Amino acid sequence: MKLVFLITFWLTSLVASAQTLLLFGGKDHDEFLGCINCNGYSSNSVWNEYSNYGNSYNSKSIWNEYGTYGNEYSDYSPWNPYATHPPVVVDRDGNFYGYLTTNKYHPKRATFKLALIMYKYYEDIRDNVSEWEEELF
Repeated sequence: MKLVFLITFWLTSLVASAQTLLLFGGKDHDEFLGCINCNGYSSNSVWNEYSNYGNSYNSKSIWNEYGTYGNEYSDYSPWNPYATHPPVVVDRDGNFYGYLTTNKYHPKRATFKLALIMYKYYEDIRDNVSEWEEELF
């Protein structure tokens, strides 16, 4: 419980001061996949289970384990540690924050705290998006 509180406290302060971080996928990274640090009320949030990007059944969701962007075997998924085209994280100005990938050896892997939490717990998050949203935001 203490760890959850610390993570929640840290993420709340991070989100309050951070840029809006957007996820783009596909071979040319031209497919918008949602906002990874927006709260669950945003229609663009990967944490909104009712949005295209947070719904585990939507083809554009990183939480869809059978979809292009959520399948552990897809070349376009952050959850495939061997993917050659994982999604990129950028802000609204186009500044690059890294590739969202579970590949620990990728030279440009996103390593900010929220990304590390997503890597570690993505299977549980996929099954409980709204619960994780409540804890993180």
